[in-house]
Amino acid sequence: MNSKALVIFASLFTSLSQAQNLPQVLSVPGGIAEIPVGALSEPAPQVFFQQHRVLVTHNDSEWLAIVGIPLETLPSRQEIELKTQDQTSHLSFQVAYKEYPAQYLTIKNKRMVNPEAEDQEKISADLKLINQAIQTWTEQDEIDTDFMAPVDGRLSGVFGSRRFFNNQAKNPHSGLDIAAPPGTPIKAPASAKVINTGHYYYNGNAVFLDHGQGLISGYFHMTEIKAKPGQVVAQGDIIGTVGATGRVTGPHLHWNIYLNGTKVDPALFIAKDLPRLEMRNHK
Repeated sequence: MNSKALVIFASLFTSLSQAQNLPQVLSVPGGIAEIPVGALSEPAPQVFFQQHRVLVTHNDSEWLAIVGIPLETLPSRQEIELKTQDQTSHLSFQVAYKEYPAQYLTIKNKRMVNPEAEDQEKISADLKLINQAIQTWTEQDEIDTDFMAPVDGRLSGVFGSRRFFNNQAKNPHSGLDIAAPPGTPIKAPASAKVINTGHYYYNGNAVFLDHGQGLISGYFHMTEIKAKPGQVVAQGDIIGTVGATGRVTGPHLHWNIYLNGTKVDPALFIAKDLPRLEMRNHK
């Protein structure tokens, strides 16, 4: 059967999903699109975006695809693919423009800005392990997306900012930074399974959690790791402590979230709690 194209215009404005405590919708580079993909009375379709499997959950009446949009995506019409037992179809959604701020940082350890040849071996090995973790796909019917902030601290770095280390342009900021004193507990924001722990060149001591269906979260720069691969954690369980390992300017948690293999803004998962963290910058 030929593919049948249907068009859905995702909202260009920020809106909160009311059912299932889903992440905030913001269809921009590094954001999240929420697309209805079928009635709840029918089996859930498999959904793909850029050849990556997409998380499918539901509200009270319909299945919803929760699509992570890569940060490098230009403002454009994008398309997801739906597969059921009977047919393959397509839905499109609009990605809007968003400008991210610039951030200039001074790194005392020059090798963290310009690694030497011996460092590159470690960096390459780290990248393989990290990619393996973020490509994890676990079939799971119910996904816990009702996240809490993993650290009680101060918002110190936002997702997507254009970063300059010692005046050298580097990759955009891939997560959310929450500053807190060393040793502050880092807690699982929602139920999950620990899929990876280790010490990485740039990320320092790190933990990766699998929340199911390609929803992965990462926690970096820890002083101590307090979780083990294979461990199942509940929301609020301590998985580590805030530190300053890896490439840092001070103690903080760097928090990443991945959907369908791409980094998305963690702030969209804690939208209701974000003002409390931000307010601490003004005290």
